[in-house]
Parts: sequence; structure tokens; C-alpha cells
Amino acid sequence: MAVNTTKYPAIQGKNLVLFARKLAEAKEKRAMPIPYQTSLDFEPQRDTKADATKDGYVSKESPLQTDLKFEFVNNWSEIADKLQMSLFNGDKMEFWIVNYQRRNDKGQCFAFYMRGTVTEDDVDGDPDDVSNRKTTVSIDGKTTIGWASLTDEEEEEFAYVFRGVGAIGDTPKEDGTDGNGTPWKDADAGTGVAYDTSKATNPTGTADKVGQ
Repeated sequence: MAVNTTKYPAIQGKNLVLFARKLAEAKEKRAMPIPYQTSLDFEPQRDTKADATKDGYVSKESPLQTDLKFEFVNNWSEIADKLQMSLFNGDKMEFWIVNYQRRNDKGQCFAFYMRGTVTEDDVDGDPDDVSNRKTTVSIDGKTTIGWASLTDEEEEEFAYVFRGVGAIGDTPKEDGTDGNGTPWKDADAGTGVAYDTSKATNPTGTADKVGQ
């Protein structure tokens, strides 16, 4: 059976954008896109083990483990510095993988939400190229999914309970609507509105605009 490419378009890698925020600053700050992203690897996995019994093999599943790795051109944006501080100081961070291409009927972006601490942040300094950083994050607990709202500027540039990327205020509700988000429902599987990404320029923007 042929795939309906209009209803289910292929997702372009450039439309998966990583946002981050220091967890302790969630009350008053929006999450920020990491500037100059060049790669993103999101690897949730669950190991299984089969134990032999007299009645046959019994499978056991381990807890879900998630690896988050990404690369970006080295820069001194606020969020780039806070990623290093997470490694040096053990600061807990929030991360969103925002699918700029997949929307719900409210125009919100499909997104994965997770929390963790940076465990590696490799910096290269080749003399004939720009400096790059390769960052690895140890994710705590499970990853959740939902729909995130972006500001007009972000549109132009591009428990856990799911949180949107907005500031959550003094009294987070932890019901999936914090940060102007919408929680995922089972009925959302297979749904989405293909967004015309040609309406906007580079969704990650430039370093000097991040955090403004």
C-alpha cells in the first residue's frame, strides 16, 4: 500500500530542534534553542533478559534508558554556557526535542521532554575549522511526549509530566499544560498537521539572538 506522503510526510532532520533550560530556572525563564546544532541523537532503549525455567523461557525487561547526544558549533550563548555548568556543577537540565514540522490542530509542535545532567562535553579546536562541541546527557527517569507552543520569534527563527517551553510561573500544575503545553493523548498517535516550513527561516536562529 502506498504511503500518503501528504498526510504523513517524511520528517527532515533539520526540523528536529533541541531546546534546553536549567531546571532551577523553570519558574521565570523560557527554554532556549541550542545555537548552531549540527547533529542530534535520541536513543531510548529497554534491554530484555530471558531466564530459563522448567516451563520455558521467561523474559524480563529492564527500566527504560535514554541516551541524548548532540553536536553544535562552539559559542558563548547563555544556554551553551549552562550546558557546561551542568557538567561542572551537576546542575539538572530540562530538554525538549521539538519537531518543527509536526503540529496539532492548535499549531503546537510535537515534542519529547526529558530531564538530565550533562556527563560529557567535548570541545575540539582544530586550527583550520570552527570549534565544535559534542555533548552527552544522562537522562533521569522516562521521557514524555506532548505538544509545545513556540513564540512568534521562535517560529520565525524556527512523574515527568510534559511541559511546554514557556516559563511555568510560581505554581506549576504538573498536568501537562505548564509552559503553555498540551499533554499527549493516546488518540494523538498517527495525527499531525504538516507545517509548511518554508514560511520561516533557520529555526535555530543565531547565537546573538538566543535568550533575548
